[in-house]
Amino acid sequence: MAITAQEVNKLRQMTGAGMMDCKKALTEAEGDFEKAVDILRKKGQKVSASRADRETKEGTIVTHVSDNGSEGTLLSLTCETDFVAKNDEFVAFANTLLELAVSNNAKSAEEVNALPFENITVAEKIVEMTGKIGEKIEISHFEKVTGEAVVPYIHSNGKLGVLVALTNTSGADVEDAGKDVAMQIAAMNPVAVDKDGVDSSVVEREIEVGKDQARQEGKPEEMLEKIALGKLNKFYKENTLLSQAFVKDNSKSIAQYLDSVSKGMTVAAFKRVSIG
Repeated sequence: MAITAQEVNKLRQMTGAGMMDCKKALTEAEGDFEKAVDILRKKGQKVSASRADRETKEGTIVTHVSDNGSEGTLLSLTCETDFVAKNDEFVAFANTLLELAVSNNAKSAEEVNALPFENITVAEKIVEMTGKIGEKIEISHFEKVTGEAVVPYIHSNGKLGVLVALTNTSGADVEDAGKDVAMQIAAMNPVAVDKDGVDSSVVEREIEVGKDQARQEGKPEEMLEKIALGKLNKFYKENTLLSQAFVKDNSKSIAQYLDSVSKGMTVAAFKRVSIG
């Protein structure tokens, strides 16, 4: 049967698929729109499966902070090429997923994927988008933080995002300070807020590395533990956020900088996500 341009355009508006794909689907479905949608979805599933082993090293990061400023959410939607990552439709889709996740109080990427999206799930919609775009697409990160004040930061390329939660703010305007700290996190990539947050396996590894370095330098065996602990303290200073030197003023640590903004203010938690 003959398929009109109006019918093709209608299906395109319904699904967002390409014109030729819509025409082929309508022809195969003999003009039945529901069947045509299923055909397009199946095509998407096929494309998704064929690209399952592809790496998604490009994409975009989007963030949301609640109206009262106490909860922040970050979502990264990844794809295969920078060309797709910069596409307006792809970025809009990422923001739509974020809004859906926030409104449904999702706690993980798995929960986001299971949410209803129109008459299907988010996971199924991502399959459709994969079929339409021709690249593997996935929610690679979904993070949340809470505190008295949460400040987001996204680097200019959209591939690096940070959420930082501040506490003991005493009701002060901490947006600028939060942004400074978020940029610090983006630049310096700390492993934890302070030494108490460093994973025990990391501590053990640093001590062993410190001992081995001292041993190779010919230090006495009975001194190795003490030397290694000294190196561990240096590791804490360089790699935990509150102990790091503030990049805008090396005479202060981040802890001292925050205290100078509002007495007792500190960081409750942070999340840093990088694509690629």
